[in-house]
Amino acid sequence: MLIDSHTHINFISFKTDADEVIQRSLDNNIWLVNIGAQYSTSRRAVEIANKYSQGVYAAIGLHPVHLSSDIIETVSIDGKEIQFATKKEIFNYDKYKKLAESSDRVVAIGEVGVDYFYFDRYNLPVAENREIQLNIFKEFIRLSQELNLPLAVHCRGTKADPFSAYDDIYEAFKDSQTRGVIHCFGGSLEQAKKFIDLGFYVGFTGVITFKKKAEELQEIVKQLPLDRILIETDAPFISPEPYRGRRNEPLYVKYVARKIAELKNISYEEVTEATTANAKTIFNIPRIYK
Repeated sequence: MLIDSHTHINFISFKTDADEVIQRSLDNNIWLVNIGAQYSTSRRAVEIANKYSQGVYAAIGLHPVHLSSDIIETVSIDGKEIQFATKKEIFNYDKYKKLAESSDRVVAIGEVGVDYFYFDRYNLPVAENREIQLNIFKEFIRLSQELNLPLAVHCRGTKADPFSAYDDIYEAFKDSQTRGVIHCFGGSLEQAKKFIDLGFYVGFTGVITFKKKAEELQEIVKQLPLDRILIETDAPFISPEPYRGRRNEPLYVKYVARKIAELKNISYEEVTEATTANAKTIFNIPRIYK
């Protein structure tokens, strides 16, 4: 059994076949946590999870790119150009709290955090937007504490400075007693260890399977304890080898597990057992469905 700890089958890429993709995963004994990125996709994640008796869970959150400006990003998936419109959204604490409390399938608050990647591309004021993102992130930390739910944390810095964003999120929650996972980790080994010391897990995607520009991340995988690692797809994005360039889906999380086994020189079964136990622990899975 495997658990894809971070996926987006609630996104437009799966508009016509979400049920088929999920059933394909369940048929292969792969469970998943559907992650919201704004209120609409968070609500959709809850609606999808409510349709299944087990194995499909939801997280509700507001991705930091929705806090600064309207952005239209074009992504090539399966040879098709797909536009993801990141409309600016005004955060409403009570609205998200109500959605989180609406179903016992909600197992996390996320994805939330900071993303400085677009500041240069869209000429956004750095100091102002950094403050906005960190302030809203702290509100989600407060919500996670109030509801006793873990955080699924998004963090991305600029190309010139990919690491300071991780320092920012560390400072934001280091005294909060909040726990969760740093999704799609891209920081340093030292930063990963600091998060683990706080009780967080570190999530790895198909990036670790890439043949180029993944060496540093692969070395981090080797160094981290297996009992603090989660596997994820971040579908429909960043498909692992051998599916790069195609739409990602939870079924492909097995390639992330296989790469971890290779890097750590341990069995695939050991990785599947450990990462599944890790996901069940942090997300309190399985929950009893009514």
